[in-house]
Amino acid sequence: MVDLKVTLSGITLDNPVIPASGTFGYGKEFAELYDLDILGSISFKGTTKDARLGNPLPRIAECPSGLINSVGLQNPGLDAVCEKELPELAKLYHKPLIANISGFSLDEYVACAKAMDKQPQVGIIEVNVSCPNVHNGGMAYGVLPESAAEVTRAVKAVTTKPVYIKLSPNVTDIVSIAKACEAAGADGISLINTLLGMRIDINRRKPVIANKMGGFSGPAIFPVAVRMVYQVANAVNIPVIGMGGVSSARDVIEMMMAGATAVQVGAANLVNPFACKEIIEELPSVCEELGIERLADIIGCVK
Repeated sequence: MVDLKVTLSGITLDNPVIPASGTFGYGKEFAELYDLDILGSISFKGTTKDARLGNPLPRIAECPSGLINSVGLQNPGLDAVCEKELPELAKLYHKPLIANISGFSLDEYVACAKAMDKQPQVGIIEVNVSCPNVHNGGMAYGVLPESAAEVTRAVKAVTTKPVYIKLSPNVTDIVSIAKACEAAGADGISLINTLLGMRIDINRRKPVIANKMGGFSGPAIFPVAVRMVYQVANAVNIPVIGMGGVSSARDVIEMMMAGATAVQVGAANLVNPFACKEIIEELPSVCEELGIERLADIIGCVK
């Protein structure tokens, strides 16, 4: 028997497989297909202080080996998530959740963190710093080490729960940003968020999605994600959750060998709603094939 358990900031997960925020909603649709309790955890839909309708349509475009999305953080808002969505999810999933939060100002991040701190089923708060700072010219919080650290300190000040900062790959030096977050008190790092991409409809001579550019995800970005996970995991002393193009059990193992303690599965859920289930079921046999008795032993084994 292979031991699939991993530990994130004192929280033991039965396995390292976690649906990524924005690709699993609040689990309702997937609960109709399989028992959600097989999952290591769930990073539910990104929450902002106020409800958001998201960006105009069309906002998703398929590409070879991936997709571009510009959904725009569509969600019902902080109050609705805490009062309606989380109680409903608690009926379907009975383990600690990862609360993904976003904000366009420090006050918004703080408000979301305070609210999630009070939710009993939330085990980890995952902070998306890819949002533009409306009070600083629209530059994303995660682009500069100083601004990412500022968000980290603000969130840590209002919660007792572990705080993981989700980093954008659209930067020059992701390691310096991760180290700044660690110095500011982050308990862990999640990476990578989507790469910035664009497609053009050559018949219409217009961008495929209304917002022109969007986040590129899927198998095509996996090598970039592995590289960044490896770089960050070797530069910080806090856990890393890896993500970006993961679609198989072998991808999970590769990401863990690069330094990830747990692994999120994103775009694959949109292509195959059974992706996470199949990966979890496949992990033991792949581990046996590779001579892995305890999955936690391979974390960061590649130097």
